Amino acid sequence: MRRIVACCLIIGLGLLVPGAGALADKEITIGYQLIYNPWKLVIAGGEFGAATGYKITWRKFDSGAKVINAMARGEVQIAMAGSSPIAAGVSRGLSVELIWIAEDIASAEALVVRDGSGIEAPQDLRGKTIGVPFASTTHFHMMFALEQFGIGPKELTVRNMQPLDIVQAWRDGDIDAAFVWDPALGEIKRTGRVLITSGLLSSWGKATFDGIIADRMFAAENPAFMCSFIKTIAAADAAYRDNPEAWTADSPEVQAIVGVTGGNAADVPGVLALYDFPDLEAQASARWLGGGAARALQFTAEFLMGERKIPAVLDDYNVAVNAAWVEMAAAGDCPSTAE
Repeated sequence: MRRIVACCLIIGLGLLVPGAGALADKEITIGYQLIYNPWKLVIAGGEFGAATGYKITWRKFDSGAKVINAMARGEVQIAMAGSSPIAAGVSRGLSVELIWIAEDIASAEALVVRDGSGIEAPQDLRGKTIGVPFASTTHFHMMFALEQFGIGPKELTVRNMQPLDIVQAWRDGDIDAAFVWDPALGEIKRTGRVLITSGLLSSWGKATFDGIIADRMFAAENPAFMCSFIKTIAAADAAYRDNPEAWTADSPEVQAIVGVTGGNAADVPGVLALYDFPDLEAQASARWLGGGAARALQFTAEFLMGERKIPAVLDDYNVAVNAAWVEMAAAGDCPSTAE
């Protein structure tokens, strides 16, 4: 549910609060979601506070829409959300900037077809029933996939279903396929097969991702924090990329992750393997913060407007992306955090 845009985000241009620059020095509230990723390890270990010298209050969210609402109210200065809620918030005037691609969704979201459904190729989707959470990244990619395969939306039935509902409908045989994320994804894979992944669809030009966004004023007024924050996340991701085999269910790394998120440690290694965690160079590249992320937000916003979730699309989403902190961290020239 983390990537779903709520039907009625309580954001309006007249309700957006000023930036968070007036916060007390050396204090910040950061939002996270219950998603398995390497930066949970350094949340658990307190490395963010040690690296930045700031007192950090961590706030848990169960959806990207709630993240966006909290940022609009000035309650959170940095947080993670999916590309769909980020696009919705920015389109409605939220003063934030995308500063880090927390994960390229890659194979962590997929269209799975049920065993016995008769679906062997994309063209076989015609006349079938597919479950997908509407206004989510999977819905966005579902409709994009149908477009690529030349299948009109009226040639099949697409049902708006939450992940838990998808699992139940799958067991009951009420749907033939579903486009969803873990843990529902892992459950339906037991009696189905992956037809297409978000990673492949992203490579066709319309990417989806989970991103970390920052209040624009807070970021501008706290460059030392921003640089050190990015370096700390990058180090956590690198630790995983350099030796993913070591992140087993009983490893300290995975135990730390489930200590923050909850869940079953046995599931974590498999879920982590489905994502891609871009390094500093990739973050700043044309694929992501150097242009690709803005295009992804543009495409997502166009989709959301078509779904009547936002009233308008911005002319340019580059205004909501800032690679400066990544570039600063990569160069190793973070400003001093000393007063």
